[in-house]
Amino acid sequence: MANAHKAAIDQLMPILRLFAGLLALALSACASNTPPPATAAAVKQPAHPVILISVDGLRADYLRRGVSPNITALAARGVTTNAMRPSFPSLTFPNHYTLVTGLRPDRHGVVNNNMRDAELGAFSMGIRSAVEDGRWWNDAEPIWVTAEQAGIPTATMFWPGSEAAVRGVRPYRWLKFDGDMPEAARVDQLLAWLDERPQERPSLGFATLYFDTVDHDGHEFGPDSPQVNTALARVDAQIGRLLAGLKQRGIEANIVLVADHGMAQVSNDRRILLDALLDPASVQLVAGGAIASLNPQPGQEVAVKAALLRPHPHMACHEKANLPARLHYGRHRRVPAIICIAEAGWMIWQSAPPASQTQRPLGGMHGYDPAHPDMAASFVAAGPAFRAGVVLPPFDNVDVHPLLLRLLGLPAMATDGDGKVLAKALR
Repeated sequence: MANAHKAAIDQLMPILRLFAGLLALALSACASNTPPPATAAAVKQPAHPVILISVDGLRADYLRRGVSPNITALAARGVTTNAMRPSFPSLTFPNHYTLVTGLRPDRHGVVNNNMRDAELGAFSMGIRSAVEDGRWWNDAEPIWVTAEQAGIPTATMFWPGSEAAVRGVRPYRWLKFDGDMPEAARVDQLLAWLDERPQERPSLGFATLYFDTVDHDGHEFGPDSPQVNTALARVDAQIGRLLAGLKQRGIEANIVLVADHGMAQVSNDRRILLDALLDPASVQLVAGGAIASLNPQPGQEVAVKAALLRPHPHMACHEKANLPARLHYGRHRRVPAIICIAEAGWMIWQSAPPASQTQRPLGGMHGYDPAHPDMAASFVAAGPAFRAGVVLPPFDNVDVHPLLLRLLGLPAMATDGDGKVLAKALR
């Protein structure tokens, strides 16, 4: 009897060991928030890595100032346009997420730099716990998630959304955003990631690189300031270092350089103050600036609508359901009840700062109607996949995502972008 029992156990042991191994593998994958790395043979890797570069606030006409020779040379051997239209609102987080998802903010859910969600609470760029919470980003699938799930390793040298595990997936390599990290160090880190040759998975197929000083100086000093030109020249020099580093390594990459929006000149004497129109206690101001996003407090709906939904100098207010259709905005649950849009160059604030509070004048702002020329963003692309010397007519930034999918050899997705728009730029 004992011998029979032992024989039965011996027969079961291989099955039990197999089950234990599968269970351990499943638990390991869940704990890492990233699917197990694919082998090189498991997926067709892109013939050339794709590097998506963002120069935040790089207005389209900045490239005609003669201070960016490396970007100019890149455009000459590739593709550019006089204007890439951002999505509404023309703000940093919404448009960066649009560029990598192909969805407008009203669909991907990052509807402003500052938001409120009934379940999640408050979001802003300065709330680290929110920025790193994937639930704010899960309404859409960014390109690095699509690539990672297909077995293509990715790296994000900063990009809005890349600090969270979106739908449970992170880039293979990523860093928390650090605005003090020098531009040269960002380039060096990206090149170091490209140098990696891990045995367990292929080399990087997709990477991002982000620069923010042009936007910062545009806000502080204005778009026509010498400081903006200096900032652009510094960024251009680092893009030159990146290109030289790629050449030294023998890496032929497809480079796609974009901006999220442009910049308009503003001044402190062009303010619209909401407390001059209504009782500040009657509304919850979710966001201000080029656009104001407001929710009436309970019981104050009639009074707030009467105060705002009428003609105003330099500002137009709409209920979210009645926004102009061309803005493609107002359906998402995070869009507040009332949206007020300032005329370009004007800003909407709750109230004026106290007279005793010294305040440096703000020089530039964005967030305005994407159709305004000052909001036009830059686009330049070059590499083995692109034709040379092509100048495209203006297009919407939702069309960049289908291009990235095609460069990576990934299937087309149902998004707001049109894959045919940039296909003519390809060889």
